[in-house]
Amino acid sequence: MPGFGIDAIHEAARRLTGHVVRTPLLNSPMLDDLVGACVLVKAECLQLTGSFKVRGALNALLALDEEARRAGIVAYSAGNHGQGVAAAARLAGCPAVIVMPSTAPRIKVDNCRWWGAETVLYDPRTEDREEVARKILEERGMTLIPPFDDPRVMAGQGTVGLEIAEQARELGLAPDTVLVNCSGGGLAAGVITALGHALPGLVNHIVEPAGFDKMARSLATGRVCANPHPPGGLMDAISGPAAGARPLAVLRHYDVTGLTATDEEALAAMATAHRLLKIVLEPGAAASLAALLSGKVDVRGKVVALVASGGNVDPAVFRKALAD
Repeated sequence: MPGFGIDAIHEAARRLTGHVVRTPLLNSPMLDDLVGACVLVKAECLQLTGSFKVRGALNALLALDEEARRAGIVAYSAGNHGQGVAAAARLAGCPAVIVMPSTAPRIKVDNCRWWGAETVLYDPRTEDREEVARKILEERGMTLIPPFDDPRVMAGQGTVGLEIAEQARELGLAPDTVLVNCSGGGLAAGVITALGHALPGLVNHIVEPAGFDKMARSLATGRVCANPHPPGGLMDAISGPAAGARPLAVLRHYDVTGLTATDEEALAAMATAHRLLKIVLEPGAAASLAALLSGKVDVRGKVVALVASGGNVDPAVFRKALAD
């Protein structure tokens, strides 16, 4: 694919050095004992803005020419992507506009504004976010930073996989299996590509919410599939409307198995992550750990890597996870 591949991921790593956090690769002997495997958890919940999203956003921004950077960037998002783009713009010193629904939680709007982005609110009942963004792009000459279906964004997310391989090697370990939370597929495509080059023969799994496994269906059919509308359940962060065409094209080059997790399994995984790893996860970010803990895949005796992709959880949901 033009603009994406292992060379593009290494180039993204060079661009991002010094700007993003090299998040830890965590291990807990108690967690290992629970699943009968060595489990390595990449804690992207400790990344800037509490999510991996800033990696792809910043790589895409830094790849723009100087004129485009000065004009600024636009994103539409009610969550982690918007905050990632806002942070990337501040790091690069360029203007940013985040198009958000008027129903978005106030904390997410405030967080985008804290990073210096302008927020434009729209009514999701009567307005289309893409149309609102398109009008801004045309009027101001700005550049759209998509959430996943973009080679530069995918390459930035792939730096998570590069770090997993490096950090595992520093520990004297070589993962046999990887599990990646999946919505549009930008993170999964990037991580699986990076690890596939470092660890030939790796067994690849994507994890989606039960009933919203659009990427698994896309891989099975060879065409982009959509989820039911509206997204349901607690794992809304990985319940987006449709799989990304470019991530799908990349993932079809690998032997990828789709797994699912329920809301209840995600809540239990959030509690386990807090208890054993001392990290805070949002439900969608706990999907891979949930699939592992609930026995969706046999990893006994293996070395397993997974991505804990974000920690921006509603306090009430986190309290529910700890109370259950």
